[in-house]
Order: sequence, then structure tokens, then C-alpha cells
Amino acid sequence: MNDTTTKMMDMRSQEMQQMPETSGMDTMMMQECIEACSAMEQACTMCADSMMGADMSMCRSMCANAADVASAMMRMMMRPNGMTRDTMMAMLQATTMMATMCADECMSMADMSEECRMCAEVCRQCAMACQKMMDSMSMA
Repeated sequence: MNDTTTKMMDMRSQEMQQMPETSGMDTMMMQECIEACSAMEQACTMCADSMMGADMSMCRSMCANAADVASAMMRMMMRPNGMTRDTMMAMLQATTMMATMCADECMSMADMSEECRMCAEVCRQCAMACQKMMDSMSMA
């Protein structure tokens, strides 16, 4: 992450901590999930941009789609007052599934690309953060 992005996320984190609880969501867990989505968006974009050749077209497309899903999830969590528990759960499920599928695809290409290996790792971390967020919401 660049310095501007880090500063913006720190400011947003402070704002979120001052908000009343939103739909049973833990604001610190939301921050972790936002950071994981940001990392996934960046890793997937870099991975997709690094791929060459027709044999990597599926992985390239999967990474581009995963970056878009992570970005949408991150932006949604940054506007918690504009969502319901049901929409948040649906988006978290979609992000978890996309992250898992992208991680699997990238891992299948990991021997050909270090970017794919790193992307797979970041996607798995994002899937875990989203699952952790869903689990906490289910208990609330």
C-alpha cells in the first residue's frame, strides 16, 4: 500500500471505531477485512498485469475479476451505514468464493509465476478474513 492509502485507511479506521455498532459488525474485524480486501485487490491486479501467453488467460481473467470483487467489498465496508446485514453477508460470501477460486487458479500457475504464488497466498488470507467476519456476524 502506498502512504496515501495507508493514511486514508487509518483515518477511516478511527472513524469506524467512533461509530455505533452497525448490524452487529465488529469494527476492528471490519478493518482487518478491509485491509485484506485491499491487499487482494493489489495482488490480483499485479498478477493479472504480469501474465503473458494464452495458457494464462483463465488466470489473468480470474485475477481481474477477483480484484474488482475485492474492491467492491472494501468500498462497501467503508460505508457501513449504507448496508444491511443480509447484503453484507452476501457480499462477504461472494468475496470469499472469488478469493478461494482465484487462489486455486493462481496456485495452479505458481510454478510458472512468482506473482501467481504470492497472489494465491493473499487471496487465501482475504478469504479467511471474510470468513472470520461472517462468523462474527453470525454470532451477533
